[in-house]
Amino acid sequence: MSETGPRSRCEPRRPAVTPPAAVLFDMDGTLVDSEKLWTVAMDDFAAGHGAEISEAARASMVGSNMNRSMRLLLADLGMPTGEAEIESAGRWVVARMSEMLASDLEWRPGAERALREITSKGVPTALVTSTIRSLTDIALRTIGPDTFDVTVCGDEVDGLNKPEPEPYLRACRALGVDPADCVAVEDSPTGVASAVAAGCTVLGVACEVPLEPASGCVLRDSLEGLDSAELTALFDER
Repeated sequence: MSETGPRSRCEPRRPAVTPPAAVLFDMDGTLVDSEKLWTVAMDDFAAGHGAEISEAARASMVGSNMNRSMRLLLADLGMPTGEAEIESAGRWVVARMSEMLASDLEWRPGAERALREITSKGVPTALVTSTIRSLTDIALRTIGPDTFDVTVCGDEVDGLNKPEPEPYLRACRALGVDPADCVAVEDSPTGVASAVAAGCTVLGVACEVPLEPASGCVLRDSLEGLDSAELTALFDER
């Protein structure tokens, strides 16, 4: 039989490579270096009250939503944690963050190139963040307001924020895809837990706090050199 003839029945076939149905990106600490801006805002709030934030409290806020972060902040500073106090602290921090996001936001290493390369291949994308909508919209001026097919923010999930799976489930419902067919890109333990619970394959790239090896999560040092081919291989090898 010629070399160009039909494949022998005994010859093994390579499995088909299946690209992910969508790639779902966290924002703070994953795409943009905004976690350090949150640190500045929290430190400024604490300094204004003659106090400092502990390292333990700072680490516990990474990847968290606004309400929980404000509660942790106030408790760490020995201040009342009633709803009025949480709301007041949140308004102050949001105002400070709005200033910095508008002028001081920088990409994480390799993130901009990776995001542009993935979207250029026509792969659907979503932004899934614990940050509230008003701040996310400011950050999107840098990221690109039309970059994502769907955006899900921390104040849009009915209190079911990360590490609950709802943010990723909501993004998948909006895209019309099965979470099991998607890759999520995260930087924090809270975000990884959310994406894994939703059933996504997860690529973890630590920023402010370390990530431990976990089922359903593959770790990477940075987003430098990440492209759609690598995400496809990661997804196909689940």
